[in-house]
Order: sequence, then C-alpha cells, then structure tokens
Amino acid sequence: MEEFRNIGIIGRLNSVKVIDTIKRLRLFLAAEGMNVILEEKIASVMMGHGLQVCSPKMMGEICDLVIVIGGDGSLLGAARALAKSNIPVLGVNRGRLGFLTDISPANLEEKVAEVLAGEYITERRFMLEAEVKRNGEPIGYGEALNDVILHPGKSARMIAFDMSIEGQFVYHQRSDGMIVSTPTGSTAYALSGGGPIMHPKLDAVALVPMFPHTLSSRPIVVDANSEIKITISAEIDIYPQISCDGQVHITAAPGDTVTVRKHAHKVRLIHPMDHDFYATCRNKLGWAAQNGEG
Repeated sequence: MEEFRNIGIIGRLNSVKVIDTIKRLRLFLAAEGMNVILEEKIASVMMGHGLQVCSPKMMGEICDLVIVIGGDGSLLGAARALAKSNIPVLGVNRGRLGFLTDISPANLEEKVAEVLAGEYITERRFMLEAEVKRNGEPIGYGEALNDVILHPGKSARMIAFDMSIEGQFVYHQRSDGMIVSTPTGSTAYALSGGGPIMHPKLDAVALVPMFPHTLSSRPIVVDANSEIKITISAEIDIYPQISCDGQVHITAAPGDTVTVRKHAHKVRLIHPMDHDFYATCRNKLGWAAQNGEG
C-alpha cells in the first residue's frame, strides 16, 4: 500500500464553492497529519494560508497524491501536467457531469479518509499526442486525455481533408471536422457527435466525424496504437483549429498535416472503492436504473 504524506491540491478558479471545499479539505488533511501543498493559482486567492505553494508540474516532483477540486476540465489539465511523473490523481466534483471527478463534496472527508487508509481503486488511462506539420516541419504540439479535435474555429465553413490510419488511406471527407477520442473522452464531446461510449479499459480510439457532408460517414473504432494522419486540403481557404481537451489550441493552415498517436505516458487515476463505470453512466447520462427506477 502506498503511503500518502505530501498531498497537492489543485482547484478551479472563479468558484466560491471550490474555495470553500479546498478550505474544508485543507483542515481535514492537516488534522490527519498530512503535508499540504497548494497549486500556485489557487494559493493566490487564499490569503494567509501558510502552506507550501508550487506549479502543477512541480507537484509531480514533490507530492505523493494530487487532489483536484472542480470539474472534469480541471482534472484534464492536472492530468496532462502530472502524467510524466506517475503521481496518482483523485477528483472531487465541483463541476457539472463529473465523469472523472467522482467524489461528492457531501462525503469529502469520508472518501478521502478511505483513500488515505489505502482503500481505493487505481486506474491507468492512456493519453494522445497531436503534432501539426507544415511543409514537413513541426509547427505545433499538444497532449490530450479526452480528445484531439480538428474543427473550423470561428469559421462556418466545412473542412476538406484526407485521413489515413497506419499509412493506409481511409477516405477524403468534407465535414465540420474530426474528433479523435480516447475511451476517457468517449463520454465527453465525442458523445455529442454520435460517437460510441467506450469502457475505460479498452485500448482503442474512436474517430468521430463532425457533421459530415455524406450520411455514409460513421464513427470508426481503431486500435489505440494506430497512427492517425489527417491531411488538410490545400484547396480550402480557412485556417482550422486543432484542440486538445479543449484547452490547448493550434491554428493549422491549408495543406498542413495532423498526426495523432498514443502518448508515451499514462494518467494514473484513483477512485473510491465503490466506483462503478456503469453506475456513473446511469447517474450522469440518465440511463434507467435497476427495476425500472431512475
């Protein structure tokens, strides 16, 4: 069993509820004899806290566990920053859906106490990396736990592009873009685009077209180790965006290529012992509960 002594806290700014929950968590961890480290942005709005402060990346060097308080977006950013350090990440939900941040503030102390006592489930989620090249030269790079998305940005025009998988040509498409989603991201934006829900343990990637011009274009699920290459048509007159988790944005140009592949590092998530993926789907997506209840 791992021993968690140095615990980092990351939270979403501009939320009074998040700050209140962080204060509760800080007091609880201090009472448990833990050394608490605050992420620098949160520390800036919590005057007089008297705690050690550092960046999310530095937390990977000095923490045994990082607790993220906020929504899934907050956890996505923290996960990308911490993936290389292999530090476990625990989420407390102060957002909307909360597929990744699965501890409720209502039972915060109880669930965190269980984790500190070694009662938890560890899960490793793979990430994607995207590289944009222009005339064969790299011009942009991003990492994603949820998805890499090619989209028109502020333009209302369709994008024409070719897609190949493992060097094999798949199709030429005209659409609003393409969502390349991990199983983690399959319950996020890809779901809105008609993509399949994938169990987190699957080693697969979903390719979900966004409003394709032809009705025959359907989502494709491929091996996660596949190299996916999207070549933007040189004939279009818009500059599409490549977004990673909706937080890292790269502006592409006609003729650019976008290569998406599995990232070398995985995110290490911690869940309470009663974590259940299908129960989360029932609760968050409104699926019918047992015996017709819900």
